[in-house]
Amino acid sequence: MGVSGCGKTSIGEKLAAALGVPFIEGDAFHSQANIAKMTAGTALTDEDRREWLLILRDKLAAREGGAVLSCSSLKRAYRDLLRSAGGDVRFAHLAGDRALLLERVSNRPGHYMPPSLLDSQLSTLEPLQPDETGITLDIRDTQEQLVAHILASVRP
Repeated sequence: MGVSGCGKTSIGEKLAAALGVPFIEGDAFHSQANIAKMTAGTALTDEDRREWLLILRDKLAAREGGAVLSCSSLKRAYRDLLRSAGGDVRFAHLAGDRALLLERVSNRPGHYMPPSLLDSQLSTLEPLQPDETGITLDIRDTQEQLVAHILASVRP
């Protein structure tokens, strides 16, 4: 989980490979209306995100052997909805400072999420709460370090 540019896809793909489970790219399930809205520089509302989150929840629920999902999961309510998929849903919050995130989103050619929406995501973000299963990681670490930290948090 995390705002745009934090590395959800890159880390998610590596984590899924390490765990031997499928990777679900959350961005692939946005509606055309949501993509058009973001492309135009308009932030999504809770209502805009609801159908998308329900689809992602159902994708998780269908993976009996587990999966890794990349999804911003910006609010507790969004994470609660994803947890309703059942099973052991855990979150890895890829966190970083605004300057680094802005640099990353500004250097992603072809992505529909414009850098101008970063601040709206940061203002919407609700960090993991103590009663939520998950960890918060610093995106200044290498991808390998981040994956290792996540693996250590999910393996006994």
